[in-house]
Amino acid sequence: MGGGRRRRRLHFSKIYSYTCGKASFQEDHSQIGRPGFSRVVYCNEADCFEAGIRNYSDNYVRTTKYTLATFLPKSLFEQFRRVANFYFLVTGILSFTQLAPYSAVSAVIPLIIVIGATMVKEGIEDWRRNQQDIEVNNRKVKVHQGGGNFGYTEWKNLRVGDIVKIEKDEFFPADLLLLSSSYEDAICYVETMNLDGETNLKLKQASEVTSFLNEDSNLRDFKAIIKCEDPNANLYSFVGTMEIEEQQHPLTPQQLLLRDSKLRNTDYIYGAIIFTGHDTKVIQNSTDPPSKRSRIEKKMDRVIYFMFFVVFSMSFIGSILFGIATKNDLENGKMKRWYLRPDSSTIFFDPKRAPAAAIYHFLTALMLYSYFIPISLYVSIEIVKVLQSIFMNQDIHMYYEEADKPAYVRTTNLNEELGQVDTILSDKTGTLTCNSMEFIKCSVAGTAYGRGVTEVERAMGRRKGSPLNNEKVIGVNLMEDYTESRPSIKGFNFKDERIMNGNWVNEPHSDVMQKFFRLLAICHTAIPEVDENTGKVSYEAESPDEAAFVIAAREIGFEFYKRTQTSISMCELDPVSGNKVDSSLDPADGTSSIDVICSILTISFCLFDDLDTYCSVNTRLESGLYELLNVLEFNSTRKRMSVIVRDEEGKLLLLCKGADSVMFERLAKTGRAFEDKTRDHVNEYADAGLRTLILAYRELDEEEYKAFDEKFSEAKNSVSENRETLIDEVTEKIENDLVLLGATAVEDKLQNGVPDCIDKLAQAGIKIWVLTGDKMETAINIGFSCSLLRQGMKQIIINLETPQIKALEKAGEKSAITKASKESVLRQITEGKAQLTASGGGSEAFALIIDGKSLTYALEDDLKNKFLELAVGCASVICCRSSPRQKALVTRLVKSGTGKTTLAIGDGANDVGMLQEADIGIGISGVEGMQAVMSSDIAIAQFRYLERLLLVHGHWCYRRISSMICYFFYKNIVFGFSVFLYEAYTSFSAQPAYNDWFLSLYNVFFSSLPVIAMGVFDQDVSARCCLKFPLLYQEGVQNVLFSWRRIFGWMLNGYFSAVMVFFFCLKALENQVFNIDGKTAGRDIFSATMYTCIVWVVNLQMALAINYFTLIQHLFIWGSIALWYIFMMAYGAMSPTFSTNAYRVFLEALAPAPSFWLVTLFVVITTLIPFFSYNAIQMRFFPMYHGMIQWIRLEGQSNDPEYCDMVRQRSLRPTTVGFTARVAARTNRINKARNLESHMIQSESFSISVRKCGM
Repeated sequence: MGGGRRRRRLHFSKIYSYTCGKASFQEDHSQIGRPGFSRVVYCNEADCFEAGIRNYSDNYVRTTKYTLATFLPKSLFEQFRRVANFYFLVTGILSFTQLAPYSAVSAVIPLIIVIGATMVKEGIEDWRRNQQDIEVNNRKVKVHQGGGNFGYTEWKNLRVGDIVKIEKDEFFPADLLLLSSSYEDAICYVETMNLDGETNLKLKQASEVTSFLNEDSNLRDFKAIIKCEDPNANLYSFVGTMEIEEQQHPLTPQQLLLRDSKLRNTDYIYGAIIFTGHDTKVIQNSTDPPSKRSRIEKKMDRVIYFMFFVVFSMSFIGSILFGIATKNDLENGKMKRWYLRPDSSTIFFDPKRAPAAAIYHFLTALMLYSYFIPISLYVSIEIVKVLQSIFMNQDIHMYYEEADKPAYVRTTNLNEELGQVDTILSDKTGTLTCNSMEFIKCSVAGTAYGRGVTEVERAMGRRKGSPLNNEKVIGVNLMEDYTESRPSIKGFNFKDERIMNGNWVNEPHSDVMQKFFRLLAICHTAIPEVDENTGKVSYEAESPDEAAFVIAAREIGFEFYKRTQTSISMCELDPVSGNKVDSSLDPADGTSSIDVICSILTISFCLFDDLDTYCSVNTRLESGLYELLNVLEFNSTRKRMSVIVRDEEGKLLLLCKGADSVMFERLAKTGRAFEDKTRDHVNEYADAGLRTLILAYRELDEEEYKAFDEKFSEAKNSVSENRETLIDEVTEKIENDLVLLGATAVEDKLQNGVPDCIDKLAQAGIKIWVLTGDKMETAINIGFSCSLLRQGMKQIIINLETPQIKALEKAGEKSAITKASKESVLRQITEGKAQLTASGGGSEAFALIIDGKSLTYALEDDLKNKFLELAVGCASVICCRSSPRQKALVTRLVKSGTGKTTLAIGDGANDVGMLQEADIGIGISGVEGMQAVMSSDIAIAQFRYLERLLLVHGHWCYRRISSMICYFFYKNIVFGFSVFLYEAYTSFSAQPAYNDWFLSLYNVFFSSLPVIAMGVFDQDVSARCCLKFPLLYQEGVQNVLFSWRRIFGWMLNGYFSAVMVFFFCLKALENQVFNIDGKTAGRDIFSATMYTCIVWVVNLQMALAINYFTLIQHLFIWGSIALWYIFMMAYGAMSPTFSTNAYRVFLEALAPAPSFWLVTLFVVITTLIPFFSYNAIQMRFFPMYHGMIQWIRLEGQSNDPEYCDMVRQRSLRPTTVGFTARVAARTNRINKARNLESHMIQSESFSISVRKCGM
């Protein structure tokens, strides 16, 4: 059992305040029975006639794209939506007519192979989705089977109206109405991580009228009719009524439990099924992800359209020439092309019907020239992308061992897009940072405590030229060795010998300190778990911040360990005796004070029944029992949380913690003793990138509390629309006249490797924007810590914190506020652009920082382009206080405005819009749930893996796919243009150059496998070099490998190769004796020889283009060539009725003839010389960046730091962010200062010399 047997959980259910007030009939409930609110559910009577006639959907959920019946038609429709496939379908149909230059079978078989392979891939992917559906639909749940008996059934069998029993840590199988729970007050805790990404627990409470149904037997005779809203996608609303014994009871979202949520910290609940299957809210919310296609794929479509234009042009021109030749065939009674027998032709070569013959020739030529279009291109690319994705998924360097999470490519059609990213838009919390809060500092009674150094402080130290370290901060040594050797505790990174190990009792304001840590131990909604064997207490809290506070109090010696429905129990050291720990349990051995307490507890469990008994008799520990009266919850409007408790002395205390913006104004005049110093400390903590809260309290008298409690209860149960406002007004009055205790500071640490990753991405020329909901100061400090900002970088800050706008906000004039705010934003954007213009593109780097209010106006239609111009001119951009919608709008603006590839990365549900809007969405599989991952194209576990994903895999995939497509068009042009040349040579008679099956199998077997191997395995440089020389990534951003120039270059190479092969073969075989029998070469020998040369040329061309050979590539290249010879022998051995003019052509004609082998050797070498020469000259004298890196490796200079730095310097620009650029900028400043100083010394020496000469 790991850490020992757990004690029975001590839960706290009445921690709710006004969110669980009684439901009332408000205006919404008057709509019941109207359109949109017509659903009627018969609870515990799913088999009744009334329920049956309503025909609600079952609970079977299907996420597959196809069914068994629709797979064939839908999949075929998807395949023939592609213009190339549709073209081959048309030519396949025409091949059954007399117009076809080849047999129908040879035309249709390759199309069937290609379409079939793609459909098989689609079927396998859909089958996997079906397996997931089966797993979900076959989950088991307890359902009421009558007579108070519950039995297991599968999820798919559930019906509307069924009563189910859900036990702890189980998922809800449908949308349920909460009837009761294991708690007396019928509440339960729900985790909605699968819905909204939030890990904090939600509190739900059943209606009072059903709260008694807390045992199986109580459900025996339960009957109710629920009338509610129809199925809809709104997760946060629910309107309905429940009729029990002819009494109507209102229902609210507080009673609704949504499918795929999980029951937590509750033994069991009973629920009635309201919505099933595709009617559930989570399924209603599920939308198909946006269809994303890479830029290369879109450009490839344009290349195919261009090739269609070429084919149509060639067919049109050839048909005109054919028509002219046909018309002139019969001249003065003589037939020029007598071998075509135009005198007996019905139509194709009839000189009297030349226009019709030209039209028919046009259709025939469209079929004949179809080999210009690579039929296997699409399926080959899909196969390659799937294999590339498998390699990315299995990359050990992107595997996060701690969480056992590898990278996972969810969308395979964007692989090459990873190599073209121009701008990264990143969330901060949980993406750049860990979203794991650590208590690191605090200010109590005006004194700052905590010696820890944050990442931001280290960055600030580096900026000032005096880096900080863990050993010394501001001249004060850190804790003793024994504290440094303490085991790390999640959520606690506090180091200060003045407080730890009970030393706080010796501080001047120990009474204030005691109240401070008591407040941390009491003012929260955390739930404790105590391990019986070790005595260790762990907590489940609504947020990481809250858990950090409770853990900090525990580690200092104020241990919250028990919670009931009306009380909180804690255990602390006795400040009166000042006694620390037993000498036999010396803290010098690395044991903290709380470890000592836990050790004492463990020993004492043998003597005492529980922790309460032990604390009551131990002389050095106090047990505090606090009666919990009210919890005033935290929300984004109040920005604070309070609890009202009664201590053991009968005192009424209000304990409050909240943001400094709302807390300082609530202090009493007599409670501000430490305000100035605390403010200073809070500002310092914010500068260090820490999250701060102010802690304060006040004592209440009985009359005041009684009056508050009456008003609070009245407001909670109010039936008016302004219920929330009434509650806020009541709490506002009592949360005043507070006494300041101090402030807390927690750190959301940067993830490992984030600064290094950002530095590499910046060196690669990728722009990085941060979109965060944090306040500006925190975001700026995080920017410095991860080197997005640096000293000397000019900050352009856009906000609306001007006196004029603040005055308008106080006046409440909305139209005036809007107008003034928009004008202010426009003015600040204009001033920022003026600064950029004034710099003249020089060495100055700018950073744009804008808050959420300003962003609202900056994203309006008339301002967004100006805002984008300013942002693009800056080295880094930080958007603070951004809403999820603003994140998505900024992403859309960057994507559409720049026309370049954008990548969004985030980990929470609030990042989903941004991920779906970007060209590539990267989900961080962190602690904020799976919503971002499920909406992403690729999932990784840590931000730092983005470096390898882009710079290595992105670059490789971009280069492979680009080269693969270019090569595909090259090999098809070589083949297709040879067909055209032969037909032109035969006066456009539509005569194919090759045997039917030679034509059909060229793309499928003799030239496709090597290009697939290149697309999967080829590397221009190694992964280490990709990371060492990040500027290599710019080849993808600038699209140099798939530019029109490069595409046309490969096409031109194809045309030249086809011309050389055709004419060399023609002239070598024309009018020459072919073999020892004295026979000349006929069409069969000529076509087989030319085909053999083409197979050799295109495969050896591939060998020349490959940078990184593997065994598989050798096998595919030489295997494709060998396969051609094997095919010629096998096909030629078949019956002449099938093999036609290929019958025994290889064995009897080609193989015995030396001229065949000589011609092949000569033609292949001659054809490849131009490309080889061009490649060698470019590599030697005009190398691209990857060529330079290849030279470094070739010449053995990869370990020469000076030479590598010289090459790498091309990626360091003055406007780049990252610590490498920061160091370079600092070095430049120092060098300039030295040069200036040297110049001044020289000038002074010259002046002295002049004066001496004058004397």
